[in-house]
Amino acid sequence: MPINIEFQSDHELYISYMPFLKEGGLFIRTAEPYELGAQVELNILLPDSLEPSFVKGEVCWLTPVGAQNGTPVGIGVSFNDDPDKIRIQIEQSIARQLSSSEPTLTM
Repeated sequence: MPINIEFQSDHELYISYMPFLKEGGLFIRTAEPYELGAQVELNILLPDSLEPSFVKGEVCWLTPVGAQNGTPVGIGVSFNDDPDKIRIQIEQSIARQLSSSEPTLTM
C-alpha cells in the first residue's frame, strides 16, 4: 500500500528532501515501523501540483522515537524508480533553498 505524502510548501519539501542520495529521496514522518531496506511506494503531492507523483523507493534511514535534537520520528526513502522525474520537480521547486545552511530533518 503506497504512503501518501502531501507537501504544503516549498519549505516543508526542502526540510524533507535528501539531495545527498544518488537518485534523491525524502524523509517521511511516520510512526509506522519499517525495516532498513524495505521496499516502499510513495504517492507524493508537491506544492502547486494537481496530481500526485508515484515513486518506488527503499528505506535507507530510520529516525526512532526519542531521537536526538527532537527530530521527528520517520523514515528516509531513497528513490529507485522515478517515472515522473519527481526528483527534478523537487529540485526545481526548492532550487533557491538547496544552497541554504538551514538545518533539515536529515543532515
